[in-house]
Amino acid sequence: MPTYAQRVAVAKELCRELMAVGFGPFLGSPSTILSPFYAALDKHRGLLVVARDDNAIGVAAGASLAGQYPVVLMPSSGLGQSVAAIASLVVPYRIPMLFVVSLRGGNPEASRDSMIMGRLTEPLLDGLGIEAIPLDPEIRPTRQVNRLRDIVRGQSRPAALLVPPDTLGVGT
Repeated sequence: MPTYAQRVAVAKELCRELMAVGFGPFLGSPSTILSPFYAALDKHRGLLVVARDDNAIGVAAGASLAGQYPVVLMPSSGLGQSVAAIASLVVPYRIPMLFVVSLRGGNPEASRDSMIMGRLTEPLLDGLGIEAIPLDPEIRPTRQVNRLRDIVRGQSRPAALLVPPDTLGVGT
């Protein structure tokens, strides 16, 4: 398991890389797993905190239609709560945006809903036709971010970066 300092370093580098290739604005709901990433964003660009994940998707869709490449940060449970917005707006109209989804359920003591949503996240994204790339803390995020940029900006469609527990924050 990476140390807290290592998780913070990965979060800072991921933040810099996403901004360097033109992603933004950043919107999201509170997430313990993503907290070091939120702190890095706060220092460099800022994060619009939205109470509900499906509302963040609506705001992101507007930003995308205005020519930006928004990033929606959410826990896996927020993805489940947002399926209707994604399936009825983002996917059919190929609205380019990036989802950064913190996976839950890696800890054996995690709550049942966390375990279930952790297992369902990848199949759910696959069923929606959204390519998902796992964040690998062992390699520099440049390659992963460039792939995401190619999907979102180059192909004008949504993509997802999956953040496993303990990669950026405290996993559950």
